[in-house]
Amino acid sequence: MSARVIEIDESITVGALAELLSLPVSKLITELFKNGVLATVNEKIDFDTAQIIVGELGLEVELEKKKATEVVVAQREKHVVSDKAETRPPVVAVMGHVDHGKTSLLDAIRTAEIVKGEAGGITQHISAYQIKHKDRSITFLDTPGHEAFAALREHGASLTDVVVVVIAADDGIKPQTLEAIRFARKAGVKMIIAANKVDKPEADINRLKQQLAENELLPEDWGGDTIIMPVSAKSKEGLPELLDMILLVADVEELKADIDVPAQGLIIESHMEQGRGPVAIALVEHGVLKPGSFILVGNTYGKIRNLEATDGKPLKTAGPSTPVVITGLKNLPEFGDEFTAQANEKAARQQAQASAQLAREGSLTAMSSGELLRIISRSNELQELNIIVKADVQGSLTSVIDSLKTMDTDEVAVRIVGSGIGPVNENDLHMAATSNAIIYGFHVSLPASSKVLAARDKVPVRLYSIIYELIDDVKNELESLLSPEIVETELGRLVVKGIFKITKNEVICGGEVTKGKLTVPALARVVRDKNVLAEVEVVILKRGPQETKEVVEGEMCGLSFKSTKRVEVQEGDHIELFTREAKTRTL
Repeated sequence: MSARVIEIDESITVGALAELLSLPVSKLITELFKNGVLATVNEKIDFDTAQIIVGELGLEVELEKKKATEVVVAQREKHVVSDKAETRPPVVAVMGHVDHGKTSLLDAIRTAEIVKGEAGGITQHISAYQIKHKDRSITFLDTPGHEAFAALREHGASLTDVVVVVIAADDGIKPQTLEAIRFARKAGVKMIIAANKVDKPEADINRLKQQLAENELLPEDWGGDTIIMPVSAKSKEGLPELLDMILLVADVEELKADIDVPAQGLIIESHMEQGRGPVAIALVEHGVLKPGSFILVGNTYGKIRNLEATDGKPLKTAGPSTPVVITGLKNLPEFGDEFTAQANEKAARQQAQASAQLAREGSLTAMSSGELLRIISRSNELQELNIIVKADVQGSLTSVIDSLKTMDTDEVAVRIVGSGIGPVNENDLHMAATSNAIIYGFHVSLPASSKVLAARDKVPVRLYSIIYELIDDVKNELESLLSPEIVETELGRLVVKGIFKITKNEVICGGEVTKGKLTVPALARVVRDKNVLAEVEVVILKRGPQETKEVVEGEMCGLSFKSTKRVEVQEGDHIELFTREAKTRTL
């Protein structure tokens, strides 16, 4: 009898597959569960996973993929500037190693001391702002330098025209410096090296130039095209020259944008604010944004209620390369979402609904066959740490989750059971209690009512303001799940020369130490002709009539050991002493 052929898409919900197979959905869910997959009726599995499960069920069914039909998806094309385009300010991303003075340099440029508010002196979010230099505007993106924020930083490079890579002249190139250089190259933007801390006695510009040359960045004065600007955030030496160079590079690039087009740009950051709702920080790329405009942002939309500069001052208009703060959106936009101005609310709403529907249909929650096979093969080994992550802004949430995902191994893994923006609330605590999860908060609070509930339900809530401290905590938790490493250390060997007593659980014998040193207490193996007869516990050593703690090679001694069964020791047997300890493993 030939198998029945069923055509399905690349992915299918559990309920729809059960219907096609004429099976109770509970049976299909049970089969998935047996294979280590927790799936509900509305969750999707991919084609290969469906094939595996059909095979497991032993059904006379053959699955085939439906032939792909061409779907036309509205995508944002790269804007090509028209003949009417006007010169726009350059957008500059500032990148560098975590402690090379990047934010201090920007602080010196802005002459505003906001750096002191950053936990641990590390920039936690992208911040954007404009400055004036010689009556010309320059937009800066201050991108986080810590390795955990690689996703934010890479996005920062893709938004920019010029990348200023800050390198401490007294410290030289570090891994994060190379990462920033790689991002700038990938984005195809011009680089300027800001050699910071040149006022320090240990500063060595020539060594820095040599390191840059070794990384295919030949300095201008060595015959290359890499611009190196000596600066000091502390003394402000070289800052005007750095800004002049940024404007010169911008002039060479001939940066332009259209003004007379619907405004469009990118979301740099988003967060919830009490009394204001969803707040987005955006960078306008083309057109002019105004209060009262309707905008589409990813899967959401809204009417701009407040349009502000990033320093909080209200704006009547915002042109290209201007960073702005927007309120009035229906929901929190995602970090990196594109926004476009719409003719009216109806158009914005319809586009947002269509975009949301498309996102649902193309959901990436479908489990791949590779993941399923990995779960099947490791279902008895993998230890999972359930975590709920709360953060103050979308960018931070993305970075924390991305950082945690990189910690998975074949034995332990982080399982994000929930995440969101804003303070730890009662829903988070209920979810943590039912899923046995730890709640990690990044730059968020634990309200008093939630604190009481957390204490009552014994839910661990850990709040951090520095990303690497949060990651270290999760790492420690994962390490506690690792099976300890059993380490055995050989001590010495005794050849049995005489038997004094054998009972059901004890043997007293004597002999010569032929290798190493015997100490007590210790474990031992009784070996005869290379075969292990038993594993025992040595409790007493005697040299003559006196008990001793150790006997060295070449000496004669008496030995008493305990065992769980009777061991018939004979002359000539070897007793090999060793210790065994469980050592905590690290990731």
